[in-house]
Amino acid sequence: MRMGSAGSSGREERLPSGAEEQLSGGDQTLELTGRHLKRLPGPVCALGSLQKLYISGTGLRELPEEIEGLRELRILALDFNKLEEVPEALCRLPRLTRLYLGSNRLFGLPAEFAQLQTLRCLWIENNYLYHFPRALLQMPALQSLQMGDNRLRALPGSLPRMTGLRGLWLYGNRFEEFPQPLLRMSQLHILDLDRNKIIDFPDLAHLKGLRLFSYDHNPVKAPPCVADTVTLVGDGAQELMEAREERLQSLREQEEQDEQEENGSEAMQGTLRNDSSLLEDAEGSFSALECSPEET
Repeated sequence: MRMGSAGSSGREERLPSGAEEQLSGGDQTLELTGRHLKRLPGPVCALGSLQKLYISGTGLRELPEEIEGLRELRILALDFNKLEEVPEALCRLPRLTRLYLGSNRLFGLPAEFAQLQTLRCLWIENNYLYHFPRALLQMPALQSLQMGDNRLRALPGSLPRMTGLRGLWLYGNRFEEFPQPLLRMSQLHILDLDRNKIIDFPDLAHLKGLRLFSYDHNPVKAPPCVADTVTLVGDGAQELMEAREERLQSLREQEEQDEQEENGSEAMQGTLRNDSSLLEDAEGSFSALECSPEET
């Protein structure tokens, strides 16, 4: 297979070595991770049926506008590169569900990023985000958002409009207070605030969807108050969960004992009812014996 157009040097541009063998097997995946690529070869962007493209750790500094030609792309891995911005052309991929942009040089996301309405998972950790990208607030279907190791100090008040969000990783940022918008996100299952500067946590017991909350390496004095269904990771969490398990075990044992006593009480009442019926039958028989034919 040979695809491409003439490059700036006048030579025909080709797919990277080995790429043709990957695609010839019918797998719509192209793995270019670890290769030294100054730019993404044009023929890659001409693979209209490609579904998964991995170009992590290649040294890429930019992406060509032609990348929007990958109309069937579902997964795009661009982490560990040198990207300073996300091109608008990438925002026009109509089927993209997973995008990995971690460990680049990004300061933000373009407004056009909100066009990626099929996106479900975004990893943008270890960049230079000082502010939460506003474009994400227009993506309510996003389920997993990895924003660890950035420069965030606050979250927007409109964050709860991201109703599809189930996992939010905010470790290694610059929060000094617990972000108040998170108190209105009861649908969250995973929340990670490791390695921030939070000294106190509000009561989180009302977050009924929460299943895992990590707060390790914060200067807190005590574990946060959460529902009994939440697994905690942080200073004092082990002791708290052990005490909670003992309390829950005690409650379970008490419930079992109450149930046994209730069953025993019902059995006793049944026995008494049976005895009462037998007694009534016996009294009826005795009355019949007392009433002899001569007396009637």
